[in-house]
Amino acid sequence: MTDTLRTLIVDDEPLAVERLQILAARIPALAVVGAANDGAQALRLVEALAPDLLLLDMTMPEADGLAVARRLLSGPLTGPSRPAVIFVTAHDHFAVEAFDCDAVDYVLKPVAQDRLERAVERALARRGMPAPTETPAPAPSENTSESEWIEEFWVPHRSELVRLAAGDIDRIDAERDYVRLHVGSRSYLMLHTIQGLEDRLDPTRFIRLHRSTIVRRDRITGLRHDGLGVWSAELADGNALRIGRTYLPRAKAMAGR
Repeated sequence: MTDTLRTLIVDDEPLAVERLQILAARIPALAVVGAANDGAQALRLVEALAPDLLLLDMTMPEADGLAVARRLLSGPLTGPSRPAVIFVTAHDHFAVEAFDCDAVDYVLKPVAQDRLERAVERALARRGMPAPTETPAPAPSENTSESEWIEEFWVPHRSELVRLAAGDIDRIDAERDYVRLHVGSRSYLMLHTIQGLEDRLDPTRFIRLHRSTIVRRDRITGLRHDGLGVWSAELADGNALRIGRTYLPRAKAMAGR
C-alpha cells in the first residue's frame, strides 16, 4: 500500500481547480490524476481512473457533490477500493449530510494549505486502517446498528469545521433555524432543526425536555416540582431547566415515576 493518494479534483470553477492543483502539488502524499467540472463527469473519471481520493466541490451542475458521494457509497466499490472523499466547498451547512456519506473531511473555501494538509492526513490514516476482516470484532447485537444514531457533529468554527463527539455534548438549544451545541464552557452554532437532531440522537443518551432543548441524560442530577404542575430538571452545572408539559411524561419515566 503506497502513501501516495491518486487524486481527482472535482469543481465547476476553473480557478478553484487551479487553486487546488497548486495546493496539492505542495503535498507529497497527493498525485493529481485528473479534474472534472461536474458530478456526472466525476463519476465517469472515477470509473476510468480509479482514484484513491476525491477533492469534491458541493454545488455543481448535473450532479452535486452529495449525489456523487452517495453514488460512490452505494456503488460496487468497498473498503480501500472506494475513493475517499474530502469535500471542498464554500457552504458550511451541508456538513451533516456530507459525513452521512462517509466523507473524510469537510474543508471550507478559501482553502488554506495547512487545512488541506490536515484533511489529507485524515485520508491517509483512514486508508491505512486495517480492514474489518483483519481485526475480529464482536458480533453486533440485534438491537444495535452502528449507523443508527449520529456519533459526531462537524460544526463551523472560524475558517474550518470542528469535530464534536456526540457524547461530549451537554445540551442542545434551538435558536430559530439553528441549534447551539454546548460542550463544557463553549458552544457552537449549527444550521439544523432540533427535531431533526432529536430523531438522530441515541435516546438512551439524550432526552428532550422542552421544545427548545435536548439534554444529555447523565447531566441531569434531579427533577424538582415547582408547584402548579411545573417541573424543572436540575443540571450538573447548577442550572435548572423547565420541563415542557409535552415532555414531562418521558422525564418522569426516566426517573422511574
